[in-house]
Amino acid sequence: MRHHARQGCHVDMPSTWVKYRKGLCNDCLGVCCSLPVEVTIEDLVRMELVDAFEVDEPAKEIAKRLRKQGLIDHFNFKSEIFTLARLANDDCIFLDQKSRRCTIYPKRPNTCRNHPQVGPRPGYCAYQCKS
Repeated sequence: MRHHARQGCHVDMPSTWVKYRKGLCNDCLGVCCSLPVEVTIEDLVRMELVDAFEVDEPAKEIAKRLRKQGLIDHFNFKSEIFTLARLANDDCIFLDQKSRRCTIYPKRPNTCRNHPQVGPRPGYCAYQCKS
């Protein structure tokens, strides 16, 4: 008999999250893809949103261009961290709305690669199973 984690997890309430275990993502709705995703310039190059030759440009100029293109929502000038744009429902712009799978999975940013080891509650996720 297969045991599912409780469905009461809420993405904005890490205290409700369940401890991550292998295979949990297989039948999840991709709730982690509704969290803000912070990315570095290296992530943006891997994601092919920034060309490698642009890396020497001032980060604020890159941020200005990416914001105009609707690819980022925020840029932290002090840390030079970008926050990817999200859809009106808070989903990542790279999340397929039907399959709930990442459309850039092989090129995804480190924040996504390292989830749930990093984030609001390391080692836990806001798991919600598909109905």
